[in-house]
Amino acid sequence: MRHFPAFLDLQGRIVLLLGAGEALEAKAALLRAAGAEAREATRFDPALLEGCALAVAAGAPEEDLAALHRACLARGIPVNVVDRPEFCSFITPAIITREGITIGVSTGGAAPVLARLIRQKIEAVLPPLLGRVAALGATFQAAVRARIPSLPARRAFLERALTGTPADLALGGRQAEAEAAFARLLEQAEAAPRGFVQLVGAGPGAADLLTLRALRALGEADVIVHDRLVSEEVLDLARRDARRIFVGKKRALHCVPQEGINTLLVELAREGLRVVRLKGGDPFIFGRGGEEAQALAEAGIPFEVVPGVTAALGCAAQAGIPLTHRDAARMLTFVTGHTREGRLDLDFAALARPGQTLAIYMGLTTLPQLRDGLAREGFDPGTPAALIERGGSPRQRELRGTLTEIVARAPGWAGDGPVLLLLGEAVAHGALPARAEAAFA
Repeated sequence: MRHFPAFLDLQGRIVLLLGAGEALEAKAALLRAAGAEAREATRFDPALLEGCALAVAAGAPEEDLAALHRACLARGIPVNVVDRPEFCSFITPAIITREGITIGVSTGGAAPVLARLIRQKIEAVLPPLLGRVAALGATFQAAVRARIPSLPARRAFLERALTGTPADLALGGRQAEAEAAFARLLEQAEAAPRGFVQLVGAGPGAADLLTLRALRALGEADVIVHDRLVSEEVLDLARRDARRIFVGKKRALHCVPQEGINTLLVELAREGLRVVRLKGGDPFIFGRGGEEAQALAEAGIPFEVVPGVTAALGCAAQAGIPLTHRDAARMLTFVTGHTREGRLDLDFAALARPGQTLAIYMGLTTLPQLRDGLAREGFDPGTPAALIERGGSPRQRELRGTLTEIVARAPGWAGDGPVLLLLGEAVAHGALPARAEAAFA
């Protein structure tokens, strides 16, 4: 992020407008709408900057634009010269307003036309009276603080009030009824916060594979407890002020033991916080979400599960590999490659049956044991296989071949990312569309 977004209070403050023309007039109209007092000039004189909070220029001689830029930098005055980024210490975004709500869209000066197009798309979906909802918050701000001193409880109340009946009435232009509905909700509000935990699947890594419910949970969370498989791209979608707690695990290396994670979730919820336990993939597929749900239930903590795109689905889709195929696989089996007391404790007879695809999670280090166990049950080691690292993310890469070839080549191929093995005749039916390569570049 090259430019830090900020909103300036220009009420009653002087702004220098240097130059002439339509571009400067457009800026002047916005500045006056924000309460600024315009000081207009066609040529630059350093004395014009006395008492100014801001300077904007367009249509002035080149030497004046350069002199204005130098003088503003020397005095610490923000300056913007329209369409001349080399003379700007700040840029102005494309602006959307709704009666007190202001939204700015910026491309960092690289493509102002694109910023305007984005503004138009946003304007098309925002209700015309959205500012009336913001007015509700302003009207009851002091009363809400007095009634609900706890910040998490206050935030939860406002989320309900500003998306529920009071908001609907305000959007319909029925402001008096909206205020009455808000007041009734406030009378019923609990002063003490109530904790809540959401076990959320973050999907395989790409942020645009999150579900809408997962995205909403991230935007509402007070605390996010996440593992190492959750990408920064996904975490960046969370509320900016949400506390993050890393509890990641790697093979044979646990940052926080599972029992400690269970206890942490319970303790955070008992503090009245809204907690998101964010896991790569789906929380109930090899994610120990079941153990965490059980611990929360036993502690009497309300919770919900938000499913995510599990690794097998993300890997296969991006690799163009069908997990089922009417000519090759009518069954799909999810398998964990983790050992138990040093051995791979799997039903190899069931896994060796034909007509299925095996999706084997966390099985990189146990590939030889997997091959040998399947071979004992008559499984063909020449069966098509694909080893996929960082599946479902922009960094996905694949190693394809037979099971025998994969086992031989895997140690030299694998990196430090999570790996999934897809095994079965359906793997040979994969066909990655040419356009997909560009999509995931």
